[in-house]
Amino acid sequence: MTKSFPKEEQYSLTDQMRRSSRSITGNIAEAWKKRRYPKSFISKLIDCAGEAGETEVWLDFSRDFGYIEEDGHQRFIEKYDEVNRMLYGMIDKPEKFCN
Repeated sequence: MTKSFPKEEQYSLTDQMRRSSRSITGNIAEAWKKRRYPKSFISKLIDCAGEAGETEVWLDFSRDFGYIEEDGHQRFIEKYDEVNRMLYGMIDKPEKFCN
């Protein structure tokens, strides 16, 4: 999606959106490796939720600047709502995942 953004956004909005969205999966991998320690596991999942929130802000900016249409924005926001539900489900019940 970000490939269609204006060239002047390449090193700002585009870069920030790509970094925050990719960081979610990286933090999930770190959380999984720390699952022996429930507090560390939860902390990394909270980091994931923070990155998801940041990505949602960049999506809002993209819509507001006219880089994405409302329906595309809504589709992404719905996906991030789903990601957040899963993350907070894991945060609320770490014992299901921690050794």
